[in-house]
Amino acid sequence: MTRLTGRVLRGAAATAALAFAYVLGAGSGGTGIHASARRDPLRRGSRPAARAAEPAVADPARAGSDPASDPERERAVVERALRRLGDRWARFYSAAEFSGLEATLNGWYSGVGLWLEKIGNDVRIVGVQPGSPAERAGVRPGDVVSAVDGIATRDLTVATVAAALRGRPATGVDLAVRRDGVSLRFALVRTAMASHDVSASLTADGVVVIRIAAFTRGVGREVRAAVTGRPRRPGGVLLDLRANPGGLLDEAVDTASVFLPGGLVATFERAGTPPERLMADPGGDTAVPLVVLVDGGTASAAEIVAGSLGDRDRAVIVGSRTFGKGSVQEPLRLADGSAIEVTVGRYRTPSGRNLDGSGIDPDVAVNANRPPREAERRALTVVRGLSATLPKKDRG
Repeated sequence: MTRLTGRVLRGAAATAALAFAYVLGAGSGGTGIHASARRDPLRRGSRPAARAAEPAVADPARAGSDPASDPERERAVVERALRRLGDRWARFYSAAEFSGLEATLNGWYSGVGLWLEKIGNDVRIVGVQPGSPAERAGVRPGDVVSAVDGIATRDLTVATVAAALRGRPATGVDLAVRRDGVSLRFALVRTAMASHDVSASLTADGVVVIRIAAFTRGVGREVRAAVTGRPRRPGGVLLDLRANPGGLLDEAVDTASVFLPGGLVATFERAGTPPERLMADPGGDTAVPLVVLVDGGTASAAEIVAGSLGDRDRAVIVGSRTFGKGSVQEPLRLADGSAIEVTVGRYRTPSGRNLDGSGIDPDVAVNANRPPREAERRALTVVRGLSATLPKKDRG
């Protein structure tokens, strides 16, 4: 394939992993950004659902434990209080973690350029951002993080490890990893980087392949540019949402709008208020053949995009069953800069489906155990088949 844009695949990197563990780690060992709140997920104002959790969090003693000065003990107290809410997705962020999440969702972070996931008790590097300090130093995907600044990472959450790797630009951090049984150490210098969550390439026969790593700020605009910025109509679009754990709900709506004439993308249901219909902007490209590629790591906001395009017969869905997260969270910022996040509602696809726990079954199934390249080849075959059915005057 030839490069269509200068964007590179592998978005969000180390700071993205902070939210990633929270969304998919519990069930699948995967990583990803969750669908935070609708419209402006990072606004500071409290919400009714979040307010209900506030007393136990603000006063640890009420949660059944004495206040502790140790940050790890304080975190444990707050997390016990949140578990009592019965909310699977309720989470606590330290001030540093929440600031990192804000930056990540806005498409920027300061760190070393690593994509992390939790596997058992280990935090493994699953991607290294091109041009990052980690890549220049020789860190590789598959390395297992053993320590950050001399602190052992075994049994730590991926959020804690990601937060330790982040920091002010031009500051140093020591990273220790295991690679094939050999211990290695790297002295890295943090830098400010764009997340690069959208990449696009063009196949020899004119299919535009757009990969979205997460729905961070500006993703919808970049997808539209990749589709409309061609000098001629492409021979089809493959929208790759594999391992995309979600992100900002408004960016998901904007992305769906690129391919829809307007109309319903999803319905948001919040307790105590009438359902809100999330609508696509009019004028999307409804003619270009479209395939959406998904897998078990496709979750939350990514499922909104796949579900809306599938329900409205705009795209063929290829791959394996998606994760199945149909809830929406909003944060409440506490006085010290930390935050709690709780579920405030659920969304439904245009046909009324609640994807929570069920996910999306693809139209064209590819066994989840097959190599990723096989799923992509199958998806490209479907795109080309759709393109071949168009009248010649409609082709690029």
